[in-house]
Amino acid sequence: MGTLAQKITVETTVNAPIAKVWEQFNAPEHITKWCFASDDWHAPFAENDVRTGGKFKTTMAAKDGSFSFDFGGVYSNVIPENLIEYGMEDGRTVQVTFTDNGDSTTVTEIFDAEQTNPAEMQKSGWQAILDNFKKHVEANQEK
Repeated sequence: MGTLAQKITVETTVNAPIAKVWEQFNAPEHITKWCFASDDWHAPFAENDVRTGGKFKTTMAAKDGSFSFDFGGVYSNVIPENLIEYGMEDGRTVQVTFTDNGDSTTVTEIFDAEQTNPAEMQKSGWQAILDNFKKHVEANQEK
């Protein structure tokens, strides 16, 4: 093993109760509506078995069909409405915490940086996806 990966943190506060935030973060029919960083991308496929030992996979693709990739991994620790930890296929780890603030929920993701792209670029990409998630949940309040 080389040096320990740099940890990057992204965070957002969603104006919705924790049960709704948890559900829309994890339900495949919601993941396909928010799990991309910009409007010229989409997530045509998602599967998610959100439990310790469960697996997940989301396909992220450019809408013009020029590029797509699968983002997936295995959950090492899941505490409903509280914590998700998982390992990605490249060995990096991610920790997602959900903080119940009553009528809002703070979602914090801490992930290992990869070596290919600058940390700032990775942070802004993950933050964009998290911001998209916030927008999605807040637009789906009445459901």
